[in-house]
Amino acid sequence: MAILKVARLGHPILRQQAEPLTRSQVRSAEIQRLIDDMIETLHEYEGVGLAATQVHMPVRLALVEVPSGEGREAVALTVLVNPNVTPLGDERVYGWEGCLSLPDLRGVVPRQRRVRLEALDRQGRPFELEAEGFFARVIQHECDHLDGVTFVDRMDDLLSLSFLREFERHVGLETGPIED
Repeated sequence: MAILKVARLGHPILRQQAEPLTRSQVRSAEIQRLIDDMIETLHEYEGVGLAATQVHMPVRLALVEVPSGEGREAVALTVLVNPNVTPLGDERVYGWEGCLSLPDLRGVVPRQRRVRLEALDRQGRPFELEAEGFFARVIQHECDHLDGVTFVDRMDDLLSLSFLREFERHVGLETGPIED
């Protein structure tokens, strides 16, 4: 396994539409190795999600893993292949987001409160689930990457865009996510 280089905002790969994978491609040694390397990379950078485009691979593959803490429910490592997200309802919520491709930046982003996710798992088997709150936010964030969209593209305005150090100093993590 290897820790992969994460593309930063400005690299053209982050604006590309990722290509779907076939079930046989998902099961291939190359994609299984990519998944393992993405898991190691996600853990190394202490992220909660990572899209293949962020590690310079234009395929529709992402990971989500949320540790418990900061008022969040834990989410076990979930591999998303060819994910499709459908909003459940019209309710949108605002919350702080960051991104491994925009290191040290945070901003307030509106997202759907609840979503349905349809995808293939690591073995190429279809699954679906419903998610809400932070889990739904991470799913939407990672799926956006697969469509060439970053969180700053989703911000209503850039007034909340902050460097992490200033965010911690002036906004503070004790405020938690903005959910309403």
